[in-house]
Amino acid sequence: MGVTATSNRRYRPFFWEEFAQAATARSQEQGRRQSVPVWAERGLCALREGLGCEPGGAPAMRHLHRVQLTDDHQSGQLLPDSYRAEHAALTLFGLHQSASADPVHRPGVGLGTAVRGLREGLLSSNAAERRLMAAATAQELDELVQHLRGLIPLLHRTDTGLDYTRLYYDLRDWLSADNGQVVRAWGLQYYAPSSADTPQDAYSGETAPAQPYWAGFDPQLAEAGVHLAALRSGAGRQAGTVPAMWSLYRTSIGASLRNKGALTRDLMAEHAALTIFGVHQQGRETSVHTPGHSPGSACRRLLASANAKGQERDSAADRLAVERRLGALLTSLDAGELAQHLRRLAPLLRKQDIGLDYDALRHALRYWDDPRRPDEQSRIRSRWDRDFHTDTTTPPA
Repeated sequence: MGVTATSNRRYRPFFWEEFAQAATARSQEQGRRQSVPVWAERGLCALREGLGCEPGGAPAMRHLHRVQLTDDHQSGQLLPDSYRAEHAALTLFGLHQSASADPVHRPGVGLGTAVRGLREGLLSSNAAERRLMAAATAQELDELVQHLRGLIPLLHRTDTGLDYTRLYYDLRDWLSADNGQVVRAWGLQYYAPSSADTPQDAYSGETAPAQPYWAGFDPQLAEAGVHLAALRSGAGRQAGTVPAMWSLYRTSIGASLRNKGALTRDLMAEHAALTIFGVHQQGRETSVHTPGHSPGSACRRLLASANAKGQERDSAADRLAVERRLGALLTSLDAGELAQHLRRLAPLLRKQDIGLDYDALRHALRYWDDPRRPDEQSRIRSRWDRDFHTDTTTPPA
């Protein structure tokens, strides 16, 4: 039995890494550009021959692969994802490098970062955003590669490189059942602010979070309906995996976490709050973000509204129904279950024109099941229960 093809264990660097190392070394030695060994130039020629070919279909570039194939793979028709991904990365690198004098393999430059650089004079923000979203929503690897090939001339014009090792892993993971981390990484690289970009509080010196989307929401803006539809489409999806929501996140994330598409608790909480807001705000002419209104006080108002309108059910039945909804919230085992119950409550609140404090809601979703804050869930639960019974509207401390 042959050795299984793998990308996790390599006996030599990828071709683009070898090319960049050789070009840099020769340039330093001879003090001039475009100085690469003959083997590297021949390798680029082989990659140009591979453009448009199926993986494994260009004999001249087979020796440039670092992913090894088993005898079964070589004799069969189904190539491993790692080999297909490397073929795509190699051909993209060949196209990119052939048009550039300096090495285009730039460690640390993810696709989202590279496309963000195109906004600086070459493309408008909307045009750059559309190109990245088109890549992120591609249904197949071939479609994704076509979008990436369309970006190569633009990257060349702005002397923008790519981390082709990172791109290889992105392409490989794209072929897996769950490519959410790849999509999230591209979106975070392009949009999410870093802690260095976020202003500090003048008194504490600590990083002040950017104003969340709901705090500045204006229902009268032309794009409001599109944004709310994007938020609703994110319900039940992992944070960062819906490209239409990328520009609506405000969570600051460190560079290393952005580049790898890390799924942080802060981002998950903001995502959940945004999807609930999208359901709650739909069709309303004023913002439903109401500071000081917890789910407990909102349920209290929901009950009062039902009683005031003289519905067919008696007061005791109304109270029991509302208490059951609040009880479902208070007994949620984790933040995911809490978010589901809040999304089910949101349409009822919307119908009765009852708002929620989404800043406090995001806080609850962030710390509901955080093992580092074991007492926080109990504190939030007690406050919501107290708000239901006392109808307090005082914002939480």
